[in-house]
Amino acid sequence: MILNLNTTAMVKKGIYLLVALMFFSCEKEGEFTRQEAQQQNIIINSNEDLVELYAGTFVPTAGISVTGKAKIYQQGTTRFVSLENFTISNAPDLKVYLSTTAAPDTFVNLGNLTAATTYTIPTQVDLTVFTYVLIHCQQYNHLYAIANLN
Repeated sequence: MILNLNTTAMVKKGIYLLVALMFFSCEKEGEFTRQEAQQQNIIINSNEDLVELYAGTFVPTAGISVTGKAKIYQQGTTRFVSLENFTISNAPDLKVYLSTTAAPDTFVNLGNLTAATTYTIPTQVDLTVFTYVLIHCQQYNHLYAIANLN
């Protein structure tokens, strides 16, 4: 097979285009968390009432295994997401998002999915608008699980 200079140039342009698409295809962070949020283990204060505000059961996307619930609690002025009885298929770069829809279009990144199962919610987040908890692989832009909060 003989390649002329035009074909070689087209192949190079195609490779540059693919590389550029990979860099610009990542999801944008939500308006409240341009930087990754700090997850933390919430210390429950027995002197203050712990109030469950919302709850939803995780539903997996195709090919994913997930169990458990997402619950939103408030204690004093602190609100947090708690993942309860939660298991999920192994994957890299999983994040916990609060989202306005069942897709990571407009979301708040609460942090990396780790053994810590509680994630503080920024005070400016309106929970009547952000009604979904998503587990999302940011590296490959793949949605793993969705919990609709009621």
